[in-house]
Amino acid sequence: MNTALYIARRYLFSKKSTNVINVISAISVLGVAVATMALVVVLSVFNGFSDLVATFFTAFDPTIKVVPVSGKTCSVNDPALMQIRSMEEIEVATECVEDQALAIYGNQQAMVKIKGVDDNFDQLTHIRDICYGEGTFELHAADLQYGIPGIRLAQTMNMPARFLGYMYIYAPNREGQLDMMNPMDGFMVDSLLSPGVVFSVQQGKYDRNYILTSIEFARNLFQREGEISSLEIKLKPGSDIAATKEKMKAITGNRFKVLDRYEQQEDTFNIMKIEKLMAYFFLTFILVVACFNIIGSLSMLIIDKKKDVMTLRSLGARDSLIKRIFMIEGWMISIIGALIGVGLGLLLCLIQQQYGIVSLGQSSGSFVIDAYPVSVHYTDVALIFITVVIVGFISVLYPVRYATKKAMKN
Repeated sequence: MNTALYIARRYLFSKKSTNVINVISAISVLGVAVATMALVVVLSVFNGFSDLVATFFTAFDPTIKVVPVSGKTCSVNDPALMQIRSMEEIEVATECVEDQALAIYGNQQAMVKIKGVDDNFDQLTHIRDICYGEGTFELHAADLQYGIPGIRLAQTMNMPARFLGYMYIYAPNREGQLDMMNPMDGFMVDSLLSPGVVFSVQQGKYDRNYILTSIEFARNLFQREGEISSLEIKLKPGSDIAATKEKMKAITGNRFKVLDRYEQQEDTFNIMKIEKLMAYFFLTFILVVACFNIIGSLSMLIIDKKKDVMTLRSLGARDSLIKRIFMIEGWMISIIGALIGVGLGLLLCLIQQQYGIVSLGQSSGSFVIDAYPVSVHYTDVALIFITVVIVGFISVLYPVRYATKKAMKN
């Protein structure tokens, strides 16, 4: 193998009798490098968007959410939930009641999600950091019940941050039968006032649909006294989320689902993973096309070194050694291209992280961020390097076997 590696290295870097072979070899390395660089940059951009979305969710979503497997609600005094509340890792536990309703303000109406929460919701999440307006985060005052809509819902319903008058909320009545002569009896109706703020998670799922209010209001509206839709939990700093989650699963058994932040938004992150996977396969296909240059380079090199092949055979070299020489050269082209591509890709990612060279829009503030986010995951870099090596390995098999066999016959 050392002999084959030595000769292959000499063949790759030495001057050929025909200058075009040097040019084709350089193009082969460049093609592999560009495809590799594209893989590193594109996958890092997908990682950047995924990390960015995760930061948005942390402003609204709890660290862990416990929900019933069957049905919309469960008893607030369920023994499993009581045991979870007593765990030493828990810093804040908030009861929530959440369901759909119809909101009407003035002559505007919309289907919304009413999320009733405990007063400690601002300790559970960073809700105060994403509230905007002249007021403050407040769910109720004495007998007055407040509602905080998402910013896009407020725009849809033409509500200012401190809307005037009442916003009326309608929910189906769970008790009795619907009287078609008086259909309004089939609804529970209540009203909310404004504390002077709206919230903006910068995610349509929340900003377009949700209204935050007190859990007392939600329980009365949906007739869920003594029940909760979920128990939302914040852990103490330094707690092991994965280990705590497993302990909670052991307590709840198969009656509850214990969800971390990523599982709470599983659909969104699954879509992003699929998009990233499709980008990986698409760019790998481009890499395969780029590796055809290696086939041409090796084929011409074998023809150029035909006399050397005959000399090596005269000196007692086996056919397997000759094939190994050119195979190693093909691998060297792909590995050198991979190393250059990974290096350039990481350099471009670093520049984008530091300076934001590639912007998302022509005017600052048009988007949530001004430049494409980039996050390098070194597991992705390792996967890309292995992919390039495997593709390069496969691409040299045919030209080496066919061209060397033909050269040795002649």
